[in-house]
Amino acid sequence: MWLIIFGLTIASAIAGIIYLCTRFQRFYTVRRIAGDRKALRLLLALIPVLIAAAFFMLDGINTIIVVIHLMLFWILGDLLTWIIKRIRGVSKKETAQSGPYYTGILVIVFTAVYLFAGWQLAHHVSRTVYELQTDKDLGQDTLKVVLFADSHIGATFGADGFAEHMKEIAEENADLVLIAGDYVDDDTTKEDMVKSCQALGELKPAFGVFYVFGNHDKGYYDRRDFSYGELTEELEKNGVVVLEDETVLINDSFYLIGRKDKSDPSRKSAGELTQGLDPGRYRIMMDHQPNDYEKETEAGADLVLSGHTHGGQLIPVTRVGEWIGANDRTYGYEKRNDTEFIVTSGISDWAIKFKTGTKSEYVVLNIEGGGARRASVGRMVMA
Repeated sequence: MWLIIFGLTIASAIAGIIYLCTRFQRFYTVRRIAGDRKALRLLLALIPVLIAAAFFMLDGINTIIVVIHLMLFWILGDLLTWIIKRIRGVSKKETAQSGPYYTGILVIVFTAVYLFAGWQLAHHVSRTVYELQTDKDLGQDTLKVVLFADSHIGATFGADGFAEHMKEIAEENADLVLIAGDYVDDDTTKEDMVKSCQALGELKPAFGVFYVFGNHDKGYYDRRDFSYGELTEELEKNGVVVLEDETVLINDSFYLIGRKDKSDPSRKSAGELTQGLDPGRYRIMMDHQPNDYEKETEAGADLVLSGHTHGGQLIPVTRVGEWIGANDRTYGYEKRNDTEFIVTSGISDWAIKFKTGTKSEYVVLNIEGGGARRASVGRMVMA
């Protein structure tokens, strides 16, 4: 299915280039220079296409994104112009282009503003807060958890930018910091990976920092200058607990369950991970990809935290993962029976550098427990 989507995207980009080439010919400057010489008009209209081709060599994916958006907005602009002229009763002769091509100018300006806003939403990290409640005893009145995922280090920020975001998270004074996968990317350098792990080492939450890997963390193309083993080593060296189908009992009060990513064929089922756990204790489960809701509900998880979707990335395909059955949810909060699910849009981005209809974020969870006792010193043991 993803190959079909990829193929349709490439086809749309090619169609977009052809369509835009016909639109560029309508601009007054092109018409004035070329006159009745159709070949020259076409050649002049190809100049923006050649510029786009140059950008494609530098960043193919985002060039395609820009071309597709420009094509779609131009089609809408032409359609709206046609409707307005029909309503006003403008004749075909009067419709013939003689002055500035206002539709084209407005479409280009609108597309630039729209994608600039999408760039800002992807590169600016917001703070999103959820207030949750449970009847179970958490060992303290309220448990404060910070969650982030999909940092894809090197995409929208490198190690220095990541360190700045970790300073913001440190100011939250959370009890627990959770990293729900895709911490690094296929293009992340070893230098950035090491420095980013050191930034994680500066976090001092009461109960620690925990990580589960995502589909990008182990790398797809074996082209990075570090291995997953080296990543794990650097994380653990800086005090981060790596959970791979493992459960931790924290403060003798609640469980944290870290699942292997769906891409790992060896991962255990949700039921296997909760088997034998005390049902009276709160269960937080981390699973990078939000696509096992039914089984996680049956397994008795109280809270499941995921990333992976980037909040849907772009309008109008924000929920395509749900439509094709790849994800159970794209973004935000959902409750099924007694299990609550939260999907974060991620603190960064992947190859696509725009987010429209969503944003980059880290998440703060204030979980109010049913117990009254407080623990002055937390402790952690492997369950």
